[in-house]
Amino acid sequence: MGTKQFSESADNTPLSWLVQDAPEYEERIKRAQFVPPTVSIKDVHAAVPRHLFEKSTAKGLFYVGRHVGLSVLFYLFATRIDQLSWNAAAALGWSPSGRAVLSWAFWALYWFWQSVSFAGMWVLGHECGHDALSPYAWVNSVCGMGLHTFMLTPYFAWRLTHRAHHKGTNHLARDETYHPMSRSDFKKLPDAAHATKMDYKELLEETPMFTLFKMVIRQFLGFQLYLIHNRKGNPKYPPWTSHYNPDSKLFKPQDRNAIIISDMAIGSMLLFLAAWSYQTGFHNVWSLYFVPWLWAHNWIVMFTYLQHSDPTVPYYREKSWTFARGALATVDRPVFGWIGSFFWHGISSTHVAHHFFVSIPFYNLPQVTEAIKPVLGEYYCYDSTPTLRALWRSFTQCTFIEDEGDIVFFKNQRGEAVREYVEPVAEEKKAREGDDEAWKLAGF
Repeated sequence: MGTKQFSESADNTPLSWLVQDAPEYEERIKRAQFVPPTVSIKDVHAAVPRHLFEKSTAKGLFYVGRHVGLSVLFYLFATRIDQLSWNAAAALGWSPSGRAVLSWAFWALYWFWQSVSFAGMWVLGHECGHDALSPYAWVNSVCGMGLHTFMLTPYFAWRLTHRAHHKGTNHLARDETYHPMSRSDFKKLPDAAHATKMDYKELLEETPMFTLFKMVIRQFLGFQLYLIHNRKGNPKYPPWTSHYNPDSKLFKPQDRNAIIISDMAIGSMLLFLAAWSYQTGFHNVWSLYFVPWLWAHNWIVMFTYLQHSDPTVPYYREKSWTFARGALATVDRPVFGWIGSFFWHGISSTHVAHHFFVSIPFYNLPQVTEAIKPVLGEYYCYDSTPTLRALWRSFTQCTFIEDEGDIVFFKNQRGEAVREYVEPVAEEKKAREGDDEAWKLAGF
């Protein structure tokens, strides 16, 4: 209800489209009574032409080389910013203050595009983690280790938990990331039958500035905090569960050596950054590496959060979850248009297909998406809501879920959900058939 009021109030402003919900989102809200899908993983698999499963090492390495090359060019531009500012200011006859403004403008330009490129490197490392860059395991491991280590992401550790996420997407007991808060996490909040408007107002409502502060912390630091101590991860693990601990409950005993290798790689990168800072000064390294690295984390958190966190997307408990339902609890979004397609390799615009087929290379996923749309029907979620509006909407409206119920939706700060679960006509057993085979068909 609040969403529509927001949209209508903005209709007369020139940039109203930036703060309006997309028609696809509004259409899902109209289908307020949610009947869980009974889509067959076999039917989805059968709709995809066989040649789209093929991986090309040459093509994968081309994308890696192109991306690294662009980052090098951005870096070279940054090393010449001072000279460029002097020359441009002198040619224009600008004062020292004008030259300083021009220098800041050049740095802002570098930070934006280098952060976009860094996030793209991380995406390609993610591809390697799914063995989707090349048919050769060693190529995926070498490239993935290099790309993720550069971004201070422990390759093997994150690869293992990310694969677990794919095997339990939006399963409340098994999913690894962006685990939603439940009503019981708000200790003083009464149950749904007894909670009043004042209860929600006093315990959940926030000022916009405080919400923005929390959002900034999560966007820029959230991913590293998740790696360090499982922030926003599944609460089934002990406090301070870490991706850097070889004995962590996140991993199996046989994974221990791989985790140690990841840690050694991260340690080497940190030593390189320390040596670079010692030789050239920390301010230099801060400007050239850490600022775009922080902004890249903002982009990474943004598109990974929006892939699964939406008021119209369900969460499942054990009795109702299937692999197909988890894959369909995903939203395709054209995040930042051509930037998302070119630099981030469509990680947001083809994420539904990626969840059904994790090992299909990203450059084939647009065709896969078109092939499976007819099979998925109304359960295919696409949302063209402007990215920043969608991010704010999810952050402010995806507040908590109920502690009970086989299928639940996010509720907002007023305790309202835009959709509700309706008992299906078909038997649950039919929907769950073939889940064991789903892992194989999906590429695990």
